[in-house]
Amino acid sequence: MIVKNEERTLARCLDSVNGIADEIVIVDTGSSDRTTEVAARYTDRIYAFAWEDDFAAARNASFARATQEYILWLDADDVLLPAERAKLLALKERLPSGGETAGVILNYTLAEGPDGGPLVSDRRLRLVRRDAGCRWHGRLHEQLTFPPRGTVTADIAVTHRREADHHSARNVRILRKWVAEKGIGHGRLLYYYAGECYDRRRYAAAARAYAELLRRPEGHAEDRLIACARLADCYGRLGDPGMKLGSLLQSFQYDLPHPDFCCAIAACFQDRQEWIAAIYWYMQALDVGSRDPGLRPVPVACRTWLPHAGLSFCYAHTGHIGQALLHNGKALEYVPDDPGLLSNRAKLEAILSQSQNGKP
Repeated sequence: MIVKNEERTLARCLDSVNGIADEIVIVDTGSSDRTTEVAARYTDRIYAFAWEDDFAAARNASFARATQEYILWLDADDVLLPAERAKLLALKERLPSGGETAGVILNYTLAEGPDGGPLVSDRRLRLVRRDAGCRWHGRLHEQLTFPPRGTVTADIAVTHRREADHHSARNVRILRKWVAEKGIGHGRLLYYYAGECYDRRRYAAAARAYAELLRRPEGHAEDRLIACARLADCYGRLGDPGMKLGSLLQSFQYDLPHPDFCCAIAACFQDRQEWIAAIYWYMQALDVGSRDPGLRPVPVACRTWLPHAGLSFCYAHTGHIGQALLHNGKALEYVPDDPGLLSNRAKLEAILSQSQNGKP
């Protein structure tokens, strides 16, 4: 782990992995609070690192201190829930010593629902064999390189529970310094610049940067898909629905349809009251909902209840009340206490009852 001023969350994180890790390595990048005191309750492997506005350098320094065969990395606001602890312990017993497995991709829950289930999740290369030669790259939003072979995926989730975002100004400072040295077209800098503009709600600037990124021939497929989604959101916030729809459709240049893009396209047609087109795209969302989204975060709702809720709404507006009620029920199977769906079910049942009794 690399940490700085994490006294509020560090114990929660380390409690969740205590008894799993054979060693805990903490690299502190300049804390001024009680972070190192908290860490000392769990490990004596605490090292100071002179911060140089380079996250990859700090993470590589933490990896260099590791001595065990496999390295698991976490952030201080991450946590392993009890069920995931048990699965990770079981995985640890199965990992071969010096075998074929060089890296393990785990799920990463970015947002939780009221019931504690994942709302938004993606996947990260989370566990690597120390001798696989994996290195961190990128001063900001750093990435761990994949081993050349032997990567597997495990159904285990790390949950991110951010307390507050105090990092925006820091990220902009690092990004400006990086851009000044390398130029905005270097590597993934344009992608990071667009993301910072988007996070700071500078939607016109973000749209220009994402559009420029998509005009370039090189780039990661996941970056391009995220760029399409965020570009569409920017155009929506800027009041340009036509460009929003075009950005969503552009995603098909980089991969097969994903359920969140299908739902967003359906919503565009729904806003235009083009019900048949909207129904088509919600159906496509259901059809591709079980496809592997790769490492890009996709809201769970787009793979479960949301397409059914959209279909219910559209079928109701085309007069197909039975179909509307059917899909409302399917949506409720995923979110049985949703007040909007429950209210709609009552209205649809009343309309269906009236029509069956011959009332207009």
